[in-house]
Amino acid sequence: MSFIPLQTARLTLRPYALSDIAALVPLIGAREVAATTLRIPHPYTEDYAREFIAGSQADLASGNGLRLGIIIHETGALCGGIGLRIDADHCRAELGYWIGIPYWGNGYATEAAIAVVRYGFETLKLHRIFASHTTNNPASGRILQKIGMQYEGCMRSHILKWEEFLDLEMFGMLAPNADSTSPAQ
Repeated sequence: MSFIPLQTARLTLRPYALSDIAALVPLIGAREVAATTLRIPHPYTEDYAREFIAGSQADLASGNGLRLGIIIHETGALCGGIGLRIDADHCRAELGYWIGIPYWGNGYATEAAIAVVRYGFETLKLHRIFASHTTNNPASGRILQKIGMQYEGCMRSHILKWEEFLDLEMFGMLAPNADSTSPAQ
């Protein structure tokens, strides 16, 4: 899949590059960031970053996923990441995102999520986009509500993170004007 970076009022969303490693490792490697995500290991090493970037590039090329760095226009700084895990067979994708601690509370995740969801529905022609967050991360739930996702329920003790079973709060949305019985065109 070819991809042209997405632009918002304050952000550029673009594929990760090896040049992002120096900024990526300390941001994504913060324990507080890893604690609120499903798939980020801790401690996070440069080797993980290289594997992540290589996997991101492979997923983009195959159409199986879209993982993008969130770049602030004003400074050029990487502040986080966002992506879609695409299931083309079912015309759906899972939205995921993270923001580095120095950038928390600025609305970057919400702004990026709006752009990625729009891209998923308008360009990828997805029928459904869903997301989840652990109950210890209510800020993520507020983001999902702000972008228009509906609460769909709680999956009790659904994941094991750092030797503790955690509940997942599930959210989802259908493409605008979607007919739930017909595939995307």
